[in-house]
Amino acid sequence: MGGIRVVARIRPQQGSESDKECIVSATNAYGEDSSHQPKVVCIPSFKNPNEVYSFQFSSVYDQHSTQQTIFENEIAPTIKHLFNGFDVTIFAYGVTGTGKTHTMRGGKSLADRGIIPRLLSSSYRRARKVEKDSAGQTNVGITLSYYEIYNDKVFDLLEAPEKRTLAGLQLRDNGGKTVVVGLTERPCESLKEFEKLYDQANVNRSTSATKLNAHSSRSHAILCFKVTLTTGDDVRVSTASAIDLAGSEDNRRTDNGKDRLIESASINKSLFVLAKCVEAISQQQTRIPYRESKMTRILSLGQNNGLTVMVLNLAPTRSYHLDTISSLNFANRTKKIEMREVENEPFTKGCAKGMPASAGSSMQRQPLRPLSSTVHNTTIGTKRPSQQGNKPSKAFAVYTDRSRGSFAAGNKPRETTNRSSPRKHSLEIESTGFNRPAKRRSPDRIHKLSEGISKETIEDLVEKKVADILAARALDKAPAGPVPGISQEVQRRLDQLEQKIDGQEDGREQGLTFLLMAKQHSVRGEDKSALRMFLLAKQYFPENARLTTKIRRLESKLKDSSAEGIMSSNDAQQLTRLNEKSASGQEGKESQRRGHKSAVDDDYEDEIRPVNDDDYVSDDSFRYRPTIHKASSKPSARSTQQAVCNSPLDTPRTKRLLSIVNSRDVRQIRLLQGVGAKRAEAMVEALCGGEDVDSSCHVVIHSLAHLGHLRGVGAKTVEKMRSGLAGV
Repeated sequence: MGGIRVVARIRPQQGSESDKECIVSATNAYGEDSSHQPKVVCIPSFKNPNEVYSFQFSSVYDQHSTQQTIFENEIAPTIKHLFNGFDVTIFAYGVTGTGKTHTMRGGKSLADRGIIPRLLSSSYRRARKVEKDSAGQTNVGITLSYYEIYNDKVFDLLEAPEKRTLAGLQLRDNGGKTVVVGLTERPCESLKEFEKLYDQANVNRSTSATKLNAHSSRSHAILCFKVTLTTGDDVRVSTASAIDLAGSEDNRRTDNGKDRLIESASINKSLFVLAKCVEAISQQQTRIPYRESKMTRILSLGQNNGLTVMVLNLAPTRSYHLDTISSLNFANRTKKIEMREVENEPFTKGCAKGMPASAGSSMQRQPLRPLSSTVHNTTIGTKRPSQQGNKPSKAFAVYTDRSRGSFAAGNKPRETTNRSSPRKHSLEIESTGFNRPAKRRSPDRIHKLSEGISKETIEDLVEKKVADILAARALDKAPAGPVPGISQEVQRRLDQLEQKIDGQEDGREQGLTFLLMAKQHSVRGEDKSALRMFLLAKQYFPENARLTTKIRRLESKLKDSSAEGIMSSNDAQQLTRLNEKSASGQEGKESQRRGHKSAVDDDYEDEIRPVNDDDYVSDDSFRYRPTIHKASSKPSARSTQQAVCNSPLDTPRTKRLLSIVNSRDVRQIRLLQGVGAKRAEAMVEALCGGEDVDSSCHVVIHSLAHLGHLRGVGAKTVEKMRSGLAGV
């Protein structure tokens, strides 16, 4: 057993960072010589600068350490274990902008090459050495696979991006290891071939620029190469995984956009799940949340059997203070995880892997049980004669693993093979003539069942049980009493409800609608339309005296105004027809309303709630919008109407206005101030007396007051039209 080896590396300062901002340092452990490699990282507290935190790891490298030094001291020793059959996992961890990709991949120059190129180069040299030392008896093959986890989806980097699917590749468990289904594996015979594939794959990796890093990795990249050693018929396979994790990001500092925010959320989530896994392992919890993220499922800290090296990348400046402390705490918990360094067993080429001992030739396969229509085998009694009387016994067997000490004479149990689990069924009994039961039974229990029960006894028991059930049901059933009759009052109310549902009730609702519309017309001053609505409502409420009084009052008012030429002959004919229709409807409704009370109260008008006038459209398609008058020094509508009525009739503006209106030309009328297309059409229709009136019947406007009484025209509208002709 061994723990995870944690190696801390402090990146060099960048161009905009000064020495005063550096707060992270690498020192030796207490009592060690300064010539040894430092193992302690020191950083001051965020709240109290005088307090210094120290974290001890396997080794610590400062800003001046080179790629060659880190590889030779930490990674190169693992190559020997890789060729001895051990799996090796190397991953870089840290926040964004701390140099993880530089540590793992490096640059193009020989000195800047990272861990991955150096690891493959050393592996090829080791492979040639093994083949040379074995005099050609051992063949070493290396296959490469490279993929990324982008937004929690797995994509193959050795394939072109056009071949990717939206869902990505799936993960499966195989022998305790997580494998990627459909992942491409390319054999690499030389280092040049590897470098060519590796460079092409890195072009397909998702990278983007942020405020903190010009080439920020937007995905977790995993490079796996298998080393296969073949010696004769023996084959040994070991795997090395180099993982470049994307760094956690603070979006307040990176100024990420929409796409970058989605990537950042996925990266932070996977790293958070990784921290949860490490915390659960350190606390020895029973459940480790590996499956909450694909990255943790692939990494599988604490589950894989091999060597694991963690490279912790740190930033030295104060701007990364909290992020550095968080990374150090995570690494401090990770180094306590114990790993099992188990060597991969070799297997013979062309043969399957060895099976456990229990699966050898000595184990007999259980025969298939025939299907049976009865589970309890009630026909057992017909096979053997009864020896113990007619005492009924249980027709089923209760499972027990206790062995019986004694058996009946002549009923010696049959020898069976030993089994490791009591849940396995015994072998089929060959000498018995009945089917094998569903549960295990001892032989003496079978004999007792067959001897102590008969077919007649079973029929008696069933008949008795059925009789008891029927008797219990008869006692529990409540006696049914007589159904009470329905009273006449209830029947009458039911009939009324049926009439209301079927639409046979009188037209109270329709009459109320007409009354409401009449009230709205009255509020607007449209007496003719109000009279029409009242006459239509009269058909439904013929006995309402208040409604009759309103109709008479409106008729007299309209007759008085007709003398001045406001009401046309067509309107008079329409009102006459409505009166006749109301009278006929009253006679027709009289027979239907016998025995019913009046449908409207005398105080109906006081109880009607007025409807919003903005939702009402008049007959002339003119939308009325009342204005709210505030207390001001402006003249009121009544004073404006008096001023219009008292204005002289021989002024040029008045004559011009009346001539335009009496011309009945919609194009000229709509050009007046305060008059639109719909209002102009309404005025022409009122002047012409409607559509059903002959063209010879016209209303002539003689005064401004007369003009103000037209439909859709008021005193304010007349004043606007007159003031608009100020230039005449």
